[in-house]
Amino acid sequence: MTHRIDPEQRAANAARDALAATLPPVTLTEPLGPSRAINERLAMIYGQGGPTMAETREHWLLIRGRRIQFRVHKPVLGENLPVLVWFHGGGWVFQSIDSHDRLIREYAAAAGCATVSVAYSLAPESRFPQPLLECADAVRALATTDWGLDTSRIALGGDSAGGNLALATAIHLRDAGGPVPRALLTPYPVTDADFASPSYTEFAEGYGLTRAGMQAYWDLYTRDSADRLNPLAAPLRADCAGLPPTFIQLAELDVLRSDGERMAAKLQAAGGDVRLATYPGVLHGFMRLTGPVAMARTAVAEAGTWLKAKLA
Repeated sequence: MTHRIDPEQRAANAARDALAATLPPVTLTEPLGPSRAINERLAMIYGQGGPTMAETREHWLLIRGRRIQFRVHKPVLGENLPVLVWFHGGGWVFQSIDSHDRLIREYAAAAGCATVSVAYSLAPESRFPQPLLECADAVRALATTDWGLDTSRIALGGDSAGGNLALATAIHLRDAGGPVPRALLTPYPVTDADFASPSYTEFAEGYGLTRAGMQAYWDLYTRDSADRLNPLAAPLRADCAGLPPTFIQLAELDVLRSDGERMAAKLQAAGGDVRLATYPGVLHGFMRLTGPVAMARTAVAEAGTWLKAKLA
């Protein structure tokens, strides 16, 4: 396995694994509080540093019966900036706007846009469709705020489970009357629960995120097997006509690679403007390693250039 992994990715993993070895194991058994705290600590190894923002503000809005945190980053002041709304990854179960804060600031700097991170509810305390509906209502609420943003130019984004939420939110908003985002940026998104896909088969174990892990995440996110057929849980099953331009970025050595490839093919078949890029030698989650892994910096730069053009 290791000869296929980018050396910088391998070194970053080794540093994380060394810290993990000193901590209790992360499990997917309830109560999840202790495992969430450890997972967050491990994620924060590479979640700090990065670009400095001209302004960062925290806002809370009442969304579907709870106060949801919105973190707004602006790379420059004095402009009515377009917005990238971000839904963080973590299997719908783990991580936060803090664990992904460096990645979001990297996007803001690369694209010259504001970013808004949304602290949606986690599973299994909030199962499908609650997190998805929170994300959709968050976009609706953002479109009416006066936070000094150009809310006529909104892109949605998210990595992994967050990419699932971004795609599903775009589908839901399309069908429910908007607002319609200008673009979708989705690194290694979860798009279906087909655990027999080529990448699930090839990378089932030994490459970070495992097939068993994803099966457990789906079990915690959905209420029953019927939910997995719902296109708002599995966007690959949706009618993809009329979705905005989409950039799907994939890790070569990832159980979710086929999810992304199939989603790109379906978007293209529906007449969509879709770009697909696969980055060699890297694993699921590599985009957050912009400090130690050059491939992550390349991927962020490409995303920034694409996003800037779509939000112009």
